[in-house]
Amino acid sequence: MFRFEELEIWRLAVDYAKDCYKIAEEFPRHETYALADQLRRASISISNNIVEGSVGSGLNFRKYLNFSVGSALETLNIINFAFEVGYVKPEKRNEMYGKGETIIKMTRSFAKTLK
Repeated sequence: MFRFEELEIWRLAVDYAKDCYKIAEEFPRHETYALADQLRRASISISNNIVEGSVGSGLNFRKYLNFSVGSALETLNIINFAFEVGYVKPEKRNEMYGKGETIIKMTRSFAKTLK
């Protein structure tokens, strides 16, 4: 087992990316290589940064966790924009905001424990 596999934030980030992929599938076809692609890349970046940082020292890991938070915020911005242009329903936007906020809070809390 790898270190990152023991982290709840990694599991939540993977599940969140799966949700984002499902949302991106619902975007209009003309968004396939634009907004949908950006959402997919940003969402998988959350867990990728957790994984990449997990192999380094505490300070290095914190840096990657900050990148992960940035990617989570990027997904929330994309989801909000998609909501604004009518691609995402209010309920889905609120659900994803809640999940994103949880990941961000847990990631920041975990980063504080690293030396």
